[in-house]
Amino acid sequence: MSSHQSSMFGIKSKRVLLDGEFKAATVLVNNGVICDISAYDSQSDCTVDDVGSLVVMPGIVDSHVHINEPGRTEWEGFSTATRAAAAGGITTICDMPLNCIPVTTSAQAFAEKLKHIEGRLNVDLCFWGGVVPGNSGELNKMIDMGVMGFKCFLIHSGIDDFPNVERADLEESMPILARRGLPLLVHAELDCSHGSDPTQEEKDQQKLFESEPQKYMHFLASRPRAWEDEAIKLMIDLCRQFDCRVHIVHLSSSDALPLIAAAKKEGLKITAETCPHYLTLNAEDIADGDTRFKCTPPIRERENCEKLWQGLEDGTLDFVVSDHSPCTPELKLLKEGNFDKAWGGISSLQFGLPAVFSEASKRGHSLARVSQWMSQGPAHFLGLDKRKGSLSPGHDADIIVFDPEQEQTIEAAMIEHKHKLTPHEGRVFKGKVLQTYVRGLKIYDNGHFSEVPCGKALMGTKLGEYVDANVHS
Repeated sequence: MSSHQSSMFGIKSKRVLLDGEFKAATVLVNNGVICDISAYDSQSDCTVDDVGSLVVMPGIVDSHVHINEPGRTEWEGFSTATRAAAAGGITTICDMPLNCIPVTTSAQAFAEKLKHIEGRLNVDLCFWGGVVPGNSGELNKMIDMGVMGFKCFLIHSGIDDFPNVERADLEESMPILARRGLPLLVHAELDCSHGSDPTQEEKDQQKLFESEPQKYMHFLASRPRAWEDEAIKLMIDLCRQFDCRVHIVHLSSSDALPLIAAAKKEGLKITAETCPHYLTLNAEDIADGDTRFKCTPPIRERENCEKLWQGLEDGTLDFVVSDHSPCTPELKLLKEGNFDKAWGGISSLQFGLPAVFSEASKRGHSLARVSQWMSQGPAHFLGLDKRKGSLSPGHDADIIVFDPEQEQTIEAAMIEHKHKLTPHEGRVFKGKVLQTYVRGLKIYDNGHFSEVPCGKALMGTKLGEYVDANVHS
């Protein structure tokens, strides 16, 4: 399939998602930008593709993706990650500062990463930098180069070259981010077991996990909700102290929702996301030894899941993103089934929209609401809502054609990630992405991809400019 598209064309449907409602309309595109939304039956001089009653909606924006290039491209890479994104209706992704080598914690490392995007982007891409102990002197340099904000860990990240921060490190870094208006993204878990003397119950639980590391419920108990809750209390305190934007990534503990809601009511600059795996999977259903489901913080119980849905509904949680964190199959230790030693991360980039829509519709949430959580919300967070996340004149023509009635069974053969490993395999989802356009270029069409990668890097909310990744030097 060629990615070539005439400079002006249209897509019409009886169900176009406009301002939260489905309307019969024609979306007109000129030079990659939506130039007009006209009536369904309006006449046009350009070619108009009539998709009937299929849904035309904004592309998904995923602000939490581990691409792992350069350095760990055997785990993933720009080409495969953005290809999977295109197949999943995701038109913009933001790359995390780990698990690449070098990690993106300096201007030099960021410059090294940028050398690897040329000709490898199927969708548009932006970047997070990292905050680690001792790198506060690099933050302004990376901001000037175009990172969208910074990620840190309050607990071991899983790799030694991206160490976790302590409060003193954040007291050094957060004033810099506050001055520049960029968010600090926080993996919010504090290992409470190393604080005061552990209780006898905690000691017994640890012994159980060590003796039976294949038991999922032992793994779950080893990372309790309190670890997230205590970390979030710390970040609320620091947010209040420094007036710095704080964003809680991949929230798993529903017990933290009242803390976040109270902080928002207070007027603090705090936001939070959750992920498809926390909204669609339950601890009770995970088989012992099935380490495809291991992630941190862990997938929790069914009642916790339902409370996360309530947090989305009432606005305590701002949006839903994948936290796609792949690795080689060997690192999942599937034969051993050891939840203690297996790599923690869920591969699901391609299936976020149908996974969330399937469960949302069971709870009475509309596809329009899902789009709000997966397109408008992340676009606003990234500062890209004048360009991405909705079908409006002046916005990039990032458009997907979606069939909400079609069911699909997830099979390994359809996976576009580098490794055909996902906990969603075998699940039946409602809804299927049929076509994906990025800036007016049709990059995906029913299993076929454009011949030439046409994604671009978007560098910095302050700069607001694209770097053409295919001619980057």
